[in-house]
Amino acid sequence: MLYPAYEARVVRRLPPERIPKHVGVMLDGNRRWAKAVGTDTAHGHRAGAANIEPLLGWCEDIGVEVVTLWLLSTDNLNRPPAELEPLLGIIGDAVETLAEQRRWRLHPVGSLDLLPAPVAERLKEAAESTRDVKGLLVNIAVGYGGRREIADAVRSLLTEHAGKGTTLEELAEFIDVEHIAQHLYTRGQPDPDLVIRTSGEQRLGGFLLWQSAQSEFYFCEAYWPDFRRVDFLRAVRAYAERERRYGS
Repeated sequence: MLYPAYEARVVRRLPPERIPKHVGVMLDGNRRWAKAVGTDTAHGHRAGAANIEPLLGWCEDIGVEVVTLWLLSTDNLNRPPAELEPLLGIIGDAVETLAEQRRWRLHPVGSLDLLPAPVAERLKEAAESTRDVKGLLVNIAVGYGGRREIADAVRSLLTEHAGKGTTLEELAEFIDVEHIAQHLYTRGQPDPDLVIRTSGEQRLGGFLLWQSAQSEFYFCEAYWPDFRRVDFLRAVRAYAERERRYGS
């Protein structure tokens, strides 16, 4: 009974001007959680999927505008089929459930061409069905890798200018950071202010490599299925208390 009062006090003390606009979350620890509670990996992934909707509600409550959820990396695609196929099904089910509520605007980010066609189609349909929703923008990172995103951005930039007849010499004259940023999966969105990783791991692992250059990071010991509202609010409070130096 103490937690609701504590959480309310934390929220009241959060300066409105210090609320992050974009929060990235690395949903890590499902497998280790499953092992710790003595169940199978699929159960861990289902428990993790069930915690996504509460997180989005917590973000809405404090005024976050964009959330990026890393659900599956490109490296994860190399897992054994016996684990990968159920995981892809769980992700597809979770995304469809979010889309059916028409509460959030879903935007898949990642190399969808690397995914099985039925999975990629489920993600695209979720995005299409929520395209006009005015709520929180939720990036669903599946088959995502930061290096792959940058390579795809450069490839897209080169293809665009090849179509215009731009020579490599001309392109080299004006290409800059902004030109590449315009071809990222998250183009047009603010970069993440706060990146949260659960499970105690303290590394990015390739998450939003380009966009997180000036982000603040928060590492939480809880496995993702155990991540609570109080953990989220503590992460936001830690962010609000920091003096952002923007790379200096």
